[in-house]
Amino acid sequence: MYTYQYPHPAVTADCLVFAHTEEGMKLLLIQRKNEPCKGKWAFPGGFMEINETTLEAARRELKEETGLMVDDLIRVGVFDAVDRDPRERIITVAYYTILDKFVEVRGLDDAAQARWFPLTDLPALAFDHDEILRETMRLIG
Repeated sequence: MYTYQYPHPAVTADCLVFAHTEEGMKLLLIQRKNEPCKGKWAFPGGFMEINETTLEAARRELKEETGLMVDDLIRVGVFDAVDRDPRERIITVAYYTILDKFVEVRGLDDAAQARWFPLTDLPALAFDHDEILRETMRLIG
């Protein structure tokens, strides 16, 4: 048990997974099963456990929510707007990967669904995921 005089933020990790398909580049999203943002689409991700790094958390959450396992994740950056999540003060570290081919996924754990969306036809995204996507697209061109 840890006790500190001052409150501390929680840390999450999010994964942006892109795949080359015959129809063009697609992005993997999960539909949130729980509040906040229940029913909205988001990147696979979640809270970092005390005994793991954000990279390990990103890989674990991706597998838990979609069944997809990846090794190669590249850090996009840290997103720390004070009001980015209504639950509490949460800082996220975002990662991305680009798959050479389409891979079947399914919604697991706290994801109602997992689906691939064309980059040209994305649904409204939960939290600050629009900002994270813009930054990722700036990095990968």
